[in-house]
Amino acid sequence: MALAERSGPVTLPDHVLVAGAGVSGLGAAHLLTKAGANFTVVDDNPDGRAAATAKGFAVCSSAEARERFADTGLVVTSPGWRPDTPLLVDATAAGIDVIGDVELCFRLDRAGVFGAPRTWLVVTGTNGKTTTTGMLAAMMTEVGADSGRIARACGNIGTAVGEVLLLDEHVDVLVAELSSFQLHWSSELVPDAGVLLNLAEDHIDWHGSFAEYAASKAKVLQATHAVAGIDDTEVHRLAEQTGRDDIIGFTLQEPGDNQVGVSGGRIVAKLGGETIDVASADGIEPAGAAGLLDALAAAAVALTQGAKPHHIQRALEKYRVAGHRGAVVHSGGGVDWVDNSKATNPHAADSALTGAGTVVWVAGGQLKGAAVDGVVKAHADQFRAVALLGVDRELIRASVNAAAPDVPVFVSDSTDPEQAMDEVVAWAATQAQPGDTVLLAPAAASLDMFSGMSARGDAFAAAAMRHWSPDNK
Repeated sequence: MALAERSGPVTLPDHVLVAGAGVSGLGAAHLLTKAGANFTVVDDNPDGRAAATAKGFAVCSSAEARERFADTGLVVTSPGWRPDTPLLVDATAAGIDVIGDVELCFRLDRAGVFGAPRTWLVVTGTNGKTTTTGMLAAMMTEVGADSGRIARACGNIGTAVGEVLLLDEHVDVLVAELSSFQLHWSSELVPDAGVLLNLAEDHIDWHGSFAEYAASKAKVLQATHAVAGIDDTEVHRLAEQTGRDDIIGFTLQEPGDNQVGVSGGRIVAKLGGETIDVASADGIEPAGAAGLLDALAAAAVALTQGAKPHHIQRALEKYRVAGHRGAVVHSGGGVDWVDNSKATNPHAADSALTGAGTVVWVAGGQLKGAAVDGVVKAHADQFRAVALLGVDRELIRASVNAAAPDVPVFVSDSTDPEQAMDEVVAWAATQAQPGDTVLLAPAAASLDMFSGMSARGDAFAAAAMRHWSPDNK
């Protein structure tokens, strides 16, 4: 039984199971409480059960949940639960609708449970999601300064979608960064506008295959206004497969009809038979092709929502990149030190390196089976030097030695995160020349050594401040 009809009164099943008592699960429980639903939180972990009980929620084990399948009309799962989780497989086999927390938010919002339904703008892709979401939220905030409508970035960028719905202040426009996990568990989510930025292999262990991963991401192209990164071969293919002729493409090239692109140093849109001079393509943060692509994507979505060129220009002038996503953390002696610790896979590192000029590349960590040869070959001519750390450092060294045998390579074998970063940064400082960029774009995850990508980026920034001086050449 569906929980809610689009733009209609809410219809609740007799009983709902919430799978998981983590942050997402407890958030879903709060939403269901607001909707007046009868629900039980399922968790086999004693700590999870205790957390749910402390909130006053009914709890049960997976075995007990199966005994309640007969009177259960819906399962709301946490995005961390894989599709092959036995409870979810069994629920689906029993004919029970299994959805995620974001899908629950959408259905309840469209049913008016939290007041007037919001405008949903969804951003997804393998890389660039957070920057694009931030830019788009800034653009919609500029629109809101004229219209009075409040826009808020949410989802994986910080505040959960459900938390925004529960705010006392009514947010009119949700600019939501969503993952492939959240989209996988969304069956009725049709955003007012959505953008698919790019695609590369990621989270294959969760989805089972790249095809399944791509299919989850491609759901965003069902949006009323769909936007796609057509410079990305896989995204272009998926957009064509929809059969739609109204998808707006964004590109670094001169735009064609129904596209947003770059012409003469300007962001230009060709929409509805009209050519629109949108904004300057210069001075965008983060610098380089990746930042410009994110700006193009955000502008394309904003234009579908009534944004004018002056709204977009003002937003891009004000926008500052979030930490660890291409921020310049130190400059001196003609050398910029750039923290792109968020580049946790080769695709993201490729984006960070594109347009970066001559670099001392700082990389390494957990490749998680991803191939790095392609990004190394593509950017070998840019490397002044390469400094490596982390568990898969030797795999990257082998790729660099094969593609750029004359490029100096330093490898830290230290397993202490602070010492390893200190060693690679100290060496990088001796290699960088005026006009160069020392770029942390690891192409790998951070959890082999650091508590997360933020800690890795912070260590890089601190070491850069300690070691850079034009006198240490």
